[in-house]
Amino acid sequence: MTRPLLPALSRCALCLVAGALLTMPSFADSPFDGRWEGQITLPTAALEIDIDFASDPSGALTGDISIPVQSIRDMALSGIETDGDAIEFSIPGIPGDPTFDGALSAEGDVLSGDFTQGGAALTFTLERSAPPADAAQAALDGIEEVIDQAIADFNVPGVGLAVVQGGEVVYAEGFGSRDLESELPMTADSLFAIGSTTKAMTATLLAMQVDEGKLDWDEPLIDAYPSFRLSDPMISARVTPRDLVTHRTGLPRHDLLWYNEDEMTRDEVIERFEHLELTADLRETFQYNNLMFLTAGHLAGRLDDGSWEESMRARLFAPLGMERSNFSVEMSKQDPDHALPYRETDDDTLERIPFRNIDLVGPAGSVNSSVREMSRWLLFNLNGGAVDGEPLIQSASLADLHSPHMTMSRPGPDARVAQRAYGMGWFVEVYRGHRRIQHGGGIDGFITTVQFFPDDDLGIVAFTNRGSGLPGLVAQTVADRMLGLEAVDWIGEALAEMRAGEEEAEEAEAKLEETRVAGTSASHPLGDYAGSYAHPGYGPLEVTLEGDDLSFHYNDITTPLEHWHYDVWNGAEAEDDTFDGTKLLFRGNVDGEISELVIAFDLRASPIVFAKQAPSRLSDPAVLERFTGVYAGATGQRVRVERSGDRLTLQVAGQPVFQLVPQVSGRFALESLQGFSVGFREAEDGSVDTVTFYQPNGVFESTRVDEAESEEDGD
Repeated sequence: MTRPLLPALSRCALCLVAGALLTMPSFADSPFDGRWEGQITLPTAALEIDIDFASDPSGALTGDISIPVQSIRDMALSGIETDGDAIEFSIPGIPGDPTFDGALSAEGDVLSGDFTQGGAALTFTLERSAPPADAAQAALDGIEEVIDQAIADFNVPGVGLAVVQGGEVVYAEGFGSRDLESELPMTADSLFAIGSTTKAMTATLLAMQVDEGKLDWDEPLIDAYPSFRLSDPMISARVTPRDLVTHRTGLPRHDLLWYNEDEMTRDEVIERFEHLELTADLRETFQYNNLMFLTAGHLAGRLDDGSWEESMRARLFAPLGMERSNFSVEMSKQDPDHALPYRETDDDTLERIPFRNIDLVGPAGSVNSSVREMSRWLLFNLNGGAVDGEPLIQSASLADLHSPHMTMSRPGPDARVAQRAYGMGWFVEVYRGHRRIQHGGGIDGFITTVQFFPDDDLGIVAFTNRGSGLPGLVAQTVADRMLGLEAVDWIGEALAEMRAGEEEAEEAEAKLEETRVAGTSASHPLGDYAGSYAHPGYGPLEVTLEGDDLSFHYNDITTPLEHWHYDVWNGAEAEDDTFDGTKLLFRGNVDGEISELVIAFDLRASPIVFAKQAPSRLSDPAVLERFTGVYAGATGQRVRVERSGDRLTLQVAGQPVFQLVPQVSGRFALESLQGFSVGFREAEDGSVDTVTFYQPNGVFESTRVDEAESEEDGD
């Protein structure tokens, strides 16, 4: 396929990419050897280009050209001829035979002349520039001292940083410690959890499948995933794969459904979506959502007849040479060079914390990698989706991922970052006048930023192994230097804000006690609050009583409870602080029993109501069998109780058969008959001789009668 060169100027800037720079050794002195950057002067604009010349072993001059706005990277030049300070060369394979005919300036630092293509005569001007690595080294001079000081000021164990420009890694370094206890240094190869920066990789998998015709971005998702359901059938029918990766399905985060959960399958998680509240219409507003990326990645694996992990390995990691990158912290822990996660305690010491396994929601954030290997991911994106000149994805498809698809609800907190929108797996914005594609990632003990500037051929990845905003601050400090912008003390500004915020937080925490209603007590004995609770979307939750202390257990996280006021309890401090400060409201039913537990698990959605579950013994067939039989009341009316599997039925002559539904109280409700329930009186030996009917008009008892006698009487 030929490339248009001049006509492509009308294409949008989102087509800009960068790729692997061909670094060629110099074997003979030539006044043209080196890197040249400049432009072709067009009637209405300037076309930015860069050219690399180098002499081969025979002394012949070779070269390549990059035209970022047209996604041309390191295309070999042909017909290179020199005569003293004059040079002529062409770009092969492009219509119109584009040819350069120029000469060096007297100082030898400017190359200019005529450019012709298809009869059009224009001019070009190039200036000699330093190799990317040399230019980066000069721009980043002293950055080590800046980062070392930031590590101390922000109290983080370590930082990893890598920078790519001009198609190559121009900087990769580790600072501080990856393991404080063993005094192991952070390196550019230390593995860390990249969190939500995984999302762009998942979106890229789907884009590759769109290229192959396996998927259509804008067709209903149920065409490819028929069992997908949300709580609104109309939205379910209209959701598309593009909606999944742009955070616009109308579903808020609902993250606690999956957080720390390791027993469900991804299919089982997706089956719960129809029980989760939607808080907006489809495409109405941006609502960040990990569950939709879980769905997107699971779909990608299904389309490849495998798993998301297998697709990632085959389509991205293997071709990009990301050999140590993996999909689980359990795998990272087996690698000899991995960073450990830490948190800051109340006395400002750093405390190692357990790795948080998030394999279940892997497509949204479980990848682990190093800054060196993440550099290859940056180069892939800057190079139009090509590796060593071979495209893994259509450049237009990659540009689509990098394009705005969903506006943000409001601008960011810093006016120096403007026009924020979301692409597909990427945030798209303008940073101090430069288009930036970026995403952050955070999971317990790890924070990451991955960002690149496509119009400037620049990419940066930074991470730290403690929850902190430092990676983004380091990346912006590096970006300012690499882009030649006036320096902004991002780190110093944030440090001042952080310290002011700490003081404010202490005052706010002290005032929290004032919201507590003093002198109140729980309405029930503590044992009444204990039991099993469940929600169809969030699953089971257990409240236990040990001595005089209540605790609740959810997704393998145990949180002690302290009484707050009335029937509200507060999540107390625990080793896993997920629910520290979370308020739990217990509610009763008309019979005076504790029947519900209400928790605000998602701040955008309504509080989640967990229904207290009936004692499990009421579904035990062996127990239920003891309740079966015929019972007669004072008037002689007889009822028959029978068992079918783990359920009971009750039949009264002349009436329909009623299903008996186990209740929290230990009774059974008559299904579809409000206000009616039955209870069975058990003797110490387990036998049952009486059934009690609780009705709006009174409480009635019937006693067991001999079943044979009952049959003789015609029952």
